[in-house]
Amino acid sequence: MDKILREKIINICEEKIAKKGENVGLSFYAFFSNKNDYPKLLMEVAEWWILKHKLNHFEKAIKIKKLIEDKK
Repeated sequence: MDKILREKIINICEEKIAKKGENVGLSFYAFFSNKNDYPKLLMEVAEWWILKHKLNHFEKAIKIKKLIEDKK
């Protein structure tokens, strides 16, 4: 996953946590608009989420943020 995407995911997780608290959950769709503008990027994140980390549909934003930060 490239640096720009990792930063975007971290920023979105931080925004969700700030608005709704540390127990807020999200899916990988939270990182994309409702339009399927970037299908290859969506699939990259879906593979990272589902195949690589075996995450549930909804996970805590704090957990996702930590997983992304640990990969730097």
